[in-house]
Amino acid sequence: MGGANLELFKFSVYIFFPIATMYYFGAPEFYDSHVKQRPPTTRDEILIEIEKLKAKKKIRETRVENSNIV
Repeated sequence: MGGANLELFKFSVYIFFPIATMYYFGAPEFYDSHVKQRPPTTRDEILIEIEKLKAKKKIRETRVENSNIV
């Protein structure tokens, strides 16, 4: 029905897809951004996270205020 070209395409997909998946999910950047991040557990870590969130919120608010001025 499909011939040799279809079989070649299917074979290449069967080979390429697992390799691409291993390459993407096995990369250190993926691990650092998705797996290593844990919620803070100690009081000091929690306070540091709260300060980071407050700083991000302040930056976001100033951007909104500046965009409303223009």
